[in-house]
Parts: sequence; structure tokens; C-alpha cells
Amino acid sequence: MNDNLRHALNTARLQPADVAAHLAVDPKTVHRWLKGRIPYPRHRWAIADLLQVEEAELWPDIAQQQRPLNDEVLAIYPHRWAVPRATWRHLFQSATREIGILTYSGLFLAEDAGLIRLLAQKARAGVRVRVLLGDPDAPSVAARGIDETIGADVMAGRVQNALTLYRPLADIENAQIRLHRTVLYNSIYRADTDLLVNCHAYGTPAAQAPVMHLRAMEQEAAAATYLASFERVWANAEVYSQAS
Repeated sequence: MNDNLRHALNTARLQPADVAAHLAVDPKTVHRWLKGRIPYPRHRWAIADLLQVEEAELWPDIAQQQRPLNDEVLAIYPHRWAVPRATWRHLFQSATREIGILTYSGLFLAEDAGLIRLLAQKARAGVRVRVLLGDPDAPSVAARGIDETIGADVMAGRVQNALTLYRPLADIENAQIRLHRTVLYNSIYRADTDLLVNCHAYGTPAAQAPVMHLRAMEQEAAAATYLASFERVWANAEVYSQAS
């Protein structure tokens, strides 16, 4: 029996039929999971996301088997959508000094009102929160929209929507939003020394591209390279003005 999964369902006030409908699987399959059968990875990620918990809370034995590749590379997800929502929340919740978001729109985060409240709470508690979004008028933003086959106007519109949703952060002393015109090879989401790096691939939407979970351990290691990249983009970006 998977008592962890059963308890999480009860906490979320969901029935096995609700999970089956959300994942488009047979209800009998969910009952097998409750009896102890381990789902495929894509189903584990989807269930963890639905229940707003870490995968390790539902299948601790699997988590023990999935040890970090090394001290710096904690995990690799095949797609951004495969990163459980709870992992994003845990990342930012864990920050005690610094939160950074570098992307073109980050709309998938901005649409999460609870996460925006979390960022605001962190900023008010003294954590430095920096959000770097693409300038809607930048050629790099238009090019990314074309690369992802959604169109330049759609990408620019996503950035505008994200700016509207992130805007409450601009009124908090420790939070700041800047607009960049940089060609991004990766989107970077950091909390202190932990990073989720969403690798960009030509012709592939960011949600479909892989994500690396890194922890900065040494000055010359991979995570430090991404932290330095964030700082370079930040230094050359323009402060977002709500009047613009």
C-alpha cells in the first residue's frame, strides 16, 4: 500500500477518479498505484504537480534510488513541464538571501498568484528579488517567438501579460524588475545557490525543453557560470517603469 499517496489524496480532497481524469488514465490504474505499484515517471511528475507535493514525498524509495549525479547536478528533467509545481515553490521558499528570475516572459510562473505572493513575502522579509524579462520590443524576443513557431507578436504579448502579473513586485523595496534585450540560451531561476536552468533549443518551446537542477559548489563549476551570466544580463538591462 502507498499510504503516502493515499494521505496526499485525502489532504487534497481528491478521489482516485479525479486523478484518473486529470492524467487521462483508467481509474483502475490509480487504484493499482494506491496498492503500491509505481507509476511511470511522467505520471509521477503529473501526480506530484496535481497534489502540490514533491515526488519524493509520495515515493521515497524512488527518491533514494535517484541520487544526484554529483554534488552540483541534483536532477535533470526532460521537460520544463515535468518539474513539479511543488519543486518551483520549494526552490523560491528556500531562499534566504537572493531570488532571481531570468527569462523572456516567465508567464507560467507569473500566472501562479500564490507564487507571486510568495515572492512578495520573501522580498518584504528582506530577500532580494530580481526579475529579468525580455523587452517586448527587442529583436531577440521577436526572434524567440519565431523560433518557437508561435510568432513574434505572441511572444511579445506574453511578455506584456507577464509584466502585468509581476507588476505588484515593483512596489516592494527589495524587489525589482528589469527588461533585457539579450539572446537567451537558457532561462535561469535561482534561489541563493540553487538553480533551475531551462535549456533553450531551436524550434522547441521552453516548456518542452530540459531543465537542470544545479547547486553552486565551486567558483569554477557549471552553476557559477550561470550565476555569472545572470549578473551580466542584469547589469545591462533597463529598469522597468510602470509608466512605460
